[in-house]
Amino acid sequence: MSTQTAGPVSALDAIYGRRSVRSFTSQKLEKTTVRALLDAAVQAPTAMHEQPWVFVVIQDAQLLTMLSDRVKAAWMLEAAFYRDVHVKPGSSLHDDFVKRLADPEFSVFYNATTLVVIGARRTDSFVVADCWLAAENLMLAASALGLGTCCIGSAVPALNAPKVKVALGIPAEVTSIAPIIVGVPAGSAAPVVRREPEVVCWK
Repeated sequence: MSTQTAGPVSALDAIYGRRSVRSFTSQKLEKTTVRALLDAAVQAPTAMHEQPWVFVVIQDAQLLTMLSDRVKAAWMLEAAFYRDVHVKPGSSLHDDFVKRLADPEFSVFYNATTLVVIGARRTDSFVVADCWLAAENLMLAASALGLGTCCIGSAVPALNAPKVKVALGIPAEVTSIAPIIVGVPAGSAAPVVRREPEVVCWK
């Protein structure tokens, strides 16, 4: 797979260049590329050097469609809870997302060809933090390779449903924590303005 980077990328380039991508080409990532991202993920800091993370990689188009449909159904059934995690009811963003959920053609994975799920066999606050640290490493590595990523937190309830675990081959004892789509961006994502760091104490 050819990446979109012209040369070596610094850590700061990857950090400032990373975007949440929601439009992808149909190009499927090679296993060597996905493996490189996983290898980068496990370089993350980890409490007590426990390295609790496990990974699920889904590239099968039919499984991704099935999972997307499950996610949309779960959101529609429990919309009052899950939608409010992200935006307040009544906002235009909220209303637009509800409309998209009702569209049978809409994929919560934005047609990305790869979904990487980071999880663990047990969860506590440190394990969850470790998994998200691994997720950030994976996303920055993808950014350095010219790939796009986006966290799909709405998929977590569906991924942890017993029937979905069976369908995907996820062991019953594994809890999914950080689902991340990865793929080749279909265009460039616009920069997002960030607030200045709010320093509440500096002595």
